[in-house]
Amino acid sequence: MNRPVDMAASLALGLAWHNRFASLGEAFYTLRAPTPLPSPHWVGTSPAVADLLGLDRAWLSSPAALDAFTGNLPIAGTQPLASVYSGHQFGQWAGQLGDGRAILLGEVDTPSGPQEVQLKGAGLTPYSRMGDGRAVLRSSIREFLCSEAMHALGIPTSRALCVTGSPAPVRREQIETAAVVTRVAPSFIRFGHFEHFSHHGLHGELRQLADFVIDRFYPACREAPGSPYAALLEAVSARTAEMVAQWQAVGFCHGVMNTDNMSILGLTIDYGPFQFLDAFNPGHICNHSDTGGRYAYNRQPNIAYWNLFALGQALLPLMDDQQQALDALEPYKALMPAALQRRMNAKLGLGRTEDGDAELTESLMKLMAADAVDFTIFWRRLSHAVAGPLDPVRDLFLQREAFDAWALRWQERLRAEPGFDAGATQARMLRTNPQVVLRNHLGEIAIQRAKQGDFSELARLQNALEHPFEELPGQEDLAAFPPDWASQIEISCSS
Repeated sequence: MNRPVDMAASLALGLAWHNRFASLGEAFYTLRAPTPLPSPHWVGTSPAVADLLGLDRAWLSSPAALDAFTGNLPIAGTQPLASVYSGHQFGQWAGQLGDGRAILLGEVDTPSGPQEVQLKGAGLTPYSRMGDGRAVLRSSIREFLCSEAMHALGIPTSRALCVTGSPAPVRREQIETAAVVTRVAPSFIRFGHFEHFSHHGLHGELRQLADFVIDRFYPACREAPGSPYAALLEAVSARTAEMVAQWQAVGFCHGVMNTDNMSILGLTIDYGPFQFLDAFNPGHICNHSDTGGRYAYNRQPNIAYWNLFALGQALLPLMDDQQQALDALEPYKALMPAALQRRMNAKLGLGRTEDGDAELTESLMKLMAADAVDFTIFWRRLSHAVAGPLDPVRDLFLQREAFDAWALRWQERLRAEPGFDAGATQARMLRTNPQVVLRNHLGEIAIQRAKQGDFSELARLQNALEHPFEELPGQEDLAAFPPDWASQIEISCSS
């Protein structure tokens, strides 16, 4: 049974809460307090996110904080709710969806701008459908770690304040234990929110939502020539293009790019069956549930466009005609490849883009794919090779003569850079190509230990992921080749 909010017993965090999303009205959500969990315990916390929100780091480890962020103790000033949205899942219209296990507490103003705070795994909502409203420990740890890892890599993302656990049983493929992730973002509004109101012909609410997003996050669209809603679509497309380019450049596979998992702000959200590439395989499928490979690594740029097209269709009732939407989407086709090439040039140590750079990159990726070269290790070793020996990079390839030919072209291109300096270029590349990413096997080791009540490996991994470009003494195992068993890990949508 859902517990009513007793504000007399609520906890004051010393934060000034706002409930701006709630101001949209009841068509957009259902008020719903979190459902308590028994015997909660700490799993992990992010002091950096505590700083972002203005929370005291020491207080974050307190029993009161534990109860508050498990959903066991109401927080004064919040107005907990679950929002409604719809969406396309694996390319098919899925109808009404919504926050089936996530409850928005409210919004906090910070020096970095307003931040919404949401509890994921906080219990049943009217949108849980056949689900139980809970999240399990393994998936919660993965989301917590990856949110903070992506932020440290400079990739737009939701953040994670903490994870709490509970011995409460949760059934997935097997019985697991419950957990709650407190996640943070300027907004959790998705493409699917717009699809919901458009599909049901609720054009007044659709316009209200679009105006809310424009006024809060895209004010320049209000002054753009033509339709402000077409300008909104174009702006969202530009942010999405940059985000996906960053995914591709770091070897990140999201795994479930449904329209209800796409942020209107171009943030990486809803970490489920994600993966950072080990051996480079352009067609890699990280989601065991994705039997058709719709969300394979090399398909992500086109799927993002497909999702933007669906958003455009949802916004059509607010535009003059379909051509406005098509015109707003057109820049994506040039923006995404250009953004990716800039990222790849940076990985190669090139400060500017010239004719021939795309072919230089493409020929390299073909070599890496043919020899299944480890993605992260290759780029890190290449960074060192600018001012050091090339042999450690060469050793990653079977086709060594082909690599030698490519490396000669790369070195010639580097030397053609204005004012080329090997030491400075190496330093830039080492700040671009990470030493450590959240490989599946690293997360799995931390998860298995956490299941035994040992959170030390999670903390060690978290620290390394928060400093991905640094070579931390004693952390060499986190940057090593994955073990053979890593390829047997299967991640699905079941979390």
